[in-house]
Amino acid sequence: QMQLTESGGDSVQVGGSLRLACVVSGYTLTWSSTYCMGWFRQVPRMEREGLATIDSRGHSEHAASVEGRFTISRDNVKNTLFLEMNSLKPDDSAMYYCAAVDERQYGGRSFCEPDFTGMDIWGKGTLVTISS
Repeated sequence: QMQLTESGGDSVQVGGSLRLACVVSGYTLTWSSTYCMGWFRQVPRMEREGLATIDSRGHSEHAASVEGRFTISRDNVKNTLFLEMNSLKPDDSAMYYCAAVDERQYGGRSFCEPDFTGMDIWGKGTLVTISS
């Protein structure tokens, strides 16, 4: 059974960069894998926000709020999902989570977008704090 473990969260200044990592265990990522994976964030008392997703064939989508600043990627050799974050702003402060869902539940890959709310495998999160 797939498990996800995030790392890389830190406290950085405005304009700085961070790379978050999500190590996959219990499952081997390949380009034959059937998982849609993504990064999400949540601030207390706010709704969770989808940031970026990557489907089983490597097609990625980014939310408008992070387009051009954040980049999702997947390294099958390292069995890891990454989120590269640049030009960080105070509003980027949040708990960041990675998540996954088997695309076979939805008969394809078209649903794999940041606004998808059906991810069913979640990590415990890593905290990002941006200070001015």
